[in-house]
Amino acid sequence: MAVVESFKIMASMWLFVRAFAKGVIYYISEHKAPRQNQLKGEGLKKGVSLPEKLPTAVDIKRVIPKHCFQPTVAQSMLHAFKDIVQIVVCYFLFATLHTAIPNSTVYWASMVFYWAVQGTFFTAVFVVGHDCGHGSFSSHTWLNDLVGNVFHSFLLVPYYMWKLSHRHHHKHNANFDKDEVFYPVRKSDPTSQNPVLPGFGFGIGWFAYLAQGYRPRTVNHYNPWHQMFVGHVARCLLSLMFLGGMYSLVYWYYSYHGFLALFSYYLVPVFIFASYTVVITFLHHTEMNIPWYADHKWDFVRGQLSTIDRNYGIVHYVIHSIGTHQMHHMFTRIPHYHLEEATVHFRKAFPQLVRTCEEPILPSFLRMFRKYMRQMAMDEDTEVHLYK
Repeated sequence: MAVVESFKIMASMWLFVRAFAKGVIYYISEHKAPRQNQLKGEGLKKGVSLPEKLPTAVDIKRVIPKHCFQPTVAQSMLHAFKDIVQIVVCYFLFATLHTAIPNSTVYWASMVFYWAVQGTFFTAVFVVGHDCGHGSFSSHTWLNDLVGNVFHSFLLVPYYMWKLSHRHHHKHNANFDKDEVFYPVRKSDPTSQNPVLPGFGFGIGWFAYLAQGYRPRTVNHYNPWHQMFVGHVARCLLSLMFLGGMYSLVYWYYSYHGFLALFSYYLVPVFIFASYTVVITFLHHTEMNIPWYADHKWDFVRGQLSTIDRNYGIVHYVIHSIGTHQMHHMFTRIPHYHLEEATVHFRKAFPQLVRTCEEPILPSFLRMFRKYMRQMAMDEDTEVHLYK
């Protein structure tokens, strides 16, 4: 029995890898990497940079309708409930199909589709938890932390520790001396020789980040006594308790349904979600002509505007517009369901500050990953770093 299950698992992994590889080959063949002046989008061409004199955060806030900053419990809970229903329906639909048609060909062929869909739904759940971490889910801290702990624990993420490290990222966005992840480093730093996380671009890279952070400024998100979490130990321990509860549920499911079911219906979608997260995070902050600043050259508005809006096609709204990122960075209290509206007003009032990339996501990731690997090591006296 164990041999048969192992064979099936290896077969499923092969099918997934083959499908992904085919997608990569297709995108590479259909979309050649553009030069900087050929990129479709706004504010990415060579020589186009942010003005020396920028509006203040208050100036930008004035052009956005006030209701965009006001989350409502009903609307936020509706999105949370919708995401739960999507996941439950998707699971039972495919589980019922596999029970009704006990055919291995049907099983593995449908599983590839299930993984893609369920992994996307898992990513949507993370984005709702992400709103909770920013306080944009509701005006009630207890509700934000409750929903955040439940949703992130479901994805095996320690909510409160991630909330604090992510807050640190927002506080120092595009500051290569203080930011949290995917920042360029100086050539003298040993990490410049091997900059990427294990399995970069795939789910394992996300969990490696949670365990060790991004070098050289490492953070263990499972250690509530890490210096980044000082003063928050009790809430960090609570998140670990939620996480422990999820591990118990995972073990119960494994005991009742077996490892193959656990792997197919849960672990692979978690891996897909984690891969989404790495790709999305990387592309938010890595693009040609988008600057990274030394600490003495950095300021809040300049840093927050140094990010890129991208559209994720048919899944853009499924994953709650997380690719619409400039206004999210400027004002983290805007809930995801008001981001698009806020962005429309921002772009109309400040067109010279808009940064968008319209290149398809996968080609963009592959192109910028290659540039990142070649150019992320900076000279010692670098004040502003640009990928070219």
